[in-house]
Amino acid sequence: MDQGVILRAATTNDAEALAAIYGDACLHGTGTFEEVPPGAAAMAERMEAIRAKGLPYYVAELDGRVAGYAYASIFRPRTGYRYTAENSVYIAPWAKGRGLGKALLTRIIADCEQMGLRQLMAVIGGSENVASIALHRSLGFELKGVMTGVGFKFGRWMDTVMMMKPLNGGTATLPEGPGLPLGGG
Repeated sequence: MDQGVILRAATTNDAEALAAIYGDACLHGTGTFEEVPPGAAAMAERMEAIRAKGLPYYVAELDGRVAGYAYASIFRPRTGYRYTAENSVYIAPWAKGRGLGKALLTRIIADCEQMGLRQLMAVIGGSENVASIALHRSLGFELKGVMTGVGFKFGRWMDTVMMMKPLNGGTATLPEGPGLPLGGG
């Protein structure tokens, strides 16, 4: 990772930078199948909803600029999924290849383990998203499946790659604690 990188908790003051990074991914990347970039206000609302559940949300600053961000979110809203989260990582185009994604995801993994979670999911847009697949693999995520052609973006059908990393022993033992605060049956 580059020297001078600072990882810190995201705040609503970061919303403009988050919207710019995510907006680029919406318009030019396959990591998300969202096609219309949300504005800063929507990004701030999304971040606050995640943080309200007690989940981690970090930014990486490089040379005083927000260069990327990562967070864990609810995998599915049903209570049976309360020990599983999903991660997301986005890096600004100008900052890719500098190890920021790995630093951010390592922090997310550590926080999710500290929370007592048992599984961390990666739902990766596009089979050709080799950088994201390699990042997750390097941190112990295993390929669990490819859902072929479930998305449509850039005038073509796109796959979704499912990867998973067990935390805190995964399914080897019963969990302790209440898990994530979820609603619904």
